[in-house]
Amino acid sequence: MEQTMDLADELHERATDRTGLTDFGDQEYVEGLHVLLDGYAREAGLTAKGRAKVEGSLANALAARLRTEAAWREHPAHADTSVTRPIFVTGLPRSGTTALHRLLCADPRHQGLQLWLAAAPQPRPRREDWVSHPDFQAMQAQIDRRNAAVPGLKGMHFMAPDVVEECWWLEHQSMRSLAFPSVAHLPSYRAWLGRQDLRATYARHRRVLQLVGMTSPEQRWVLKNPGHLFSLDALMAAYPDALVVQTHRDPRSVVASVSSLTSRTSAGTSTVFEGSVVGRDSLELWATAADRFLAARATYDPAQFADVRYDEFVADPVGTVERVYDAFRLPFDDDARTAVTAADDVSRRGERRPDHAYSLEQFGLSAGEVTERFDRYLSAFPELAVS
Repeated sequence: MEQTMDLADELHERATDRTGLTDFGDQEYVEGLHVLLDGYAREAGLTAKGRAKVEGSLANALAARLRTEAAWREHPAHADTSVTRPIFVTGLPRSGTTALHRLLCADPRHQGLQLWLAAAPQPRPRREDWVSHPDFQAMQAQIDRRNAAVPGLKGMHFMAPDVVEECWWLEHQSMRSLAFPSVAHLPSYRAWLGRQDLRATYARHRRVLQLVGMTSPEQRWVLKNPGHLFSLDALMAAYPDALVVQTHRDPRSVVASVSSLTSRTSAGTSTVFEGSVVGRDSLELWATAADRFLAARATYDPAQFADVRYDEFVADPVGTVERVYDAFRLPFDDDARTAVTAADDVSRRGERRPDHAYSLEQFGLSAGEVTERFDRYLSAFPELAVS
């Protein structure tokens, strides 16, 4: 425990040295940081490469927290920025959430959370100033290093500083996020997270959106994170008028795909988080999340939810987006159709073109095991496992 305390102090110092700031705000994040560090030390089997990666990620999250606190003080008017009927895309990972999110964000009336602003929250500058911004350039360098370290990553999940990304980056500031156990063997942290009240995490999430979006308050927010499956009640407490899109795909394909992506991106970081451990961790994590979401969703107004099947989305992306608009009684006008169609065309070409092969057997799992563990989810959506 003393070692964990020392490392926590060191990470705080690194964040302070990097930013020149010292105010981390309230202390709601501290317990999560210590639970994480304990799990990394006792369970995750980190290699030297893994420790460097984890410590860098946590220091980045603390630096983002410092910068967010400073930006809130510098721009007090952020508190008056409206966040009205935001759209949240969630669903099992590898079920089309990223592609759908990016198409929805193509509508000029919408705004998403660009990757560089997720990592360095601030009022969104004019687009023509992005490329020369130090934070934008720092994120580009980080992506270049990641792509160089993980061959083929672009085809599994394309990233760029100016492309909208998952909003778990904001949850990292609170050290309460499903993103942590999705990329490392952290059973104790996962169990701890399942017992937490996440309303403060989502209240902070909303306040960050107010900051980033204060220069574009007229645009509707569109966010995405499969981790929202785990925390619908907290999300709805922060955004009671939220519109939630749930994507669906056969869990057998989901677990195989997410295990493959996780295994590739975490290669060399752990002596434990490999092969069947990755597969079983992924199975348990996402089956639990699906069960939690299913139970929570039943308590809210059905009009706030829309469902998208992966196969239908792949077959007709633009038509699927239009059906989402119809479900929420939003106008899909000519400007939106043109922008979404253009974005869909771009997503199929060059570095953005999907390219990913995988199987359950690579991760010590069988189709029957996955089907059995997702029994409740498949009972609600039986058409997902017909073959």
